[in-house]
Amino acid sequence: MNGTVTAGLDGSPESAAAAEWAAREALLRGVPLRLVHAREKEPHLVQAPFVGVETQHEWAGGIPDEAVAALRERHPELEITADEVTGRPAEVLQDIARTGELLVLGSRGLGGVAGFLVGSVALATVAHATRPTVLVRAGTAAGDGHRAGGDGESATAPPYREVVLGLDLTQPSAEVIRFAFEAAGRRSTRLRVVHSYRLPPAETWGSRPSAGAYPPTTADIVPSAADFSRYEERALTAALARWRADFPRVEVAEQTGVGAAAHHLTEASAEASLVVVGRRIRRSPLGTHIGSVAHAVLHHSVAPVAVVPHD
Repeated sequence: MNGTVTAGLDGSPESAAAAEWAAREALLRGVPLRLVHAREKEPHLVQAPFVGVETQHEWAGGIPDEAVAALRERHPELEITADEVTGRPAEVLQDIARTGELLVLGSRGLGGVAGFLVGSVALATVAHATRPTVLVRAGTAAGDGHRAGGDGESATAPPYREVVLGLDLTQPSAEVIRFAFEAAGRRSTRLRVVHSYRLPPAETWGSRPSAGAYPPTTADIVPSAADFSRYEERALTAALARWRADFPRVEVAEQTGVGAAAHHLTEASAEASLVVVGRRIRRSPLGTHIGSVAHAVLHHSVAPVAVVPHD
């Protein structure tokens, strides 16, 4: 793995937004930015054997150079390189995602309740990536992650909106939690950890749960909804204890709630600079999956979404 942030580039407004976000992230991390334009060979070029190589490049190329020039003008202190690779974009990006610190891609907004359109290339890349991948929207207010400022903002408020982490206490991943804490630390902003749960059937309520057990078993059910909620809050606090000690400068806000995790994360994304979710790596002959929560968040989060793979 090399210390590089990579952005996929295809000439669309979405990929331009991704490249800009990737540039700012590279500056936060103190690493170079690599832009990659993956393109398939144009069918009409295959049928024109007498067209020179330089002419073919002029017809199909140009996007990385334009993007590099614009980014260098806005971020003169950032080291930027650009590569144009011929091949199927999904396959090229999947190979690239195996190296570097982070891969950044764009996704298209549909507006309203429809959310966002995550194309097949981005979904395939996220599903196969072994390193964190971030999807960025074009034209969203939260796209740059900075607070709007103005008279209503406190003078001591951090410049970045908070980072939001979706945490599943049944299988908490150290890789995902560390990624979120480090992202909040780089931005000098608060980390909001969101944990959702479902209440057990009312007819099973009875005795208190065993100490240290998570989740409560059928034989260890709490006596009321309020008790169950307090138990979930304590479980979240316990799960974050070592991370608070490792990152003492990161302010942490804990949020628990009943219902679907994707719903709570989508709501929290409205005031976030980044939403972090995990994706369990499944080595199965049936293929690779993103997971229902990550899939829903990718399609509906307003803020950029980081998908962190883990075992």
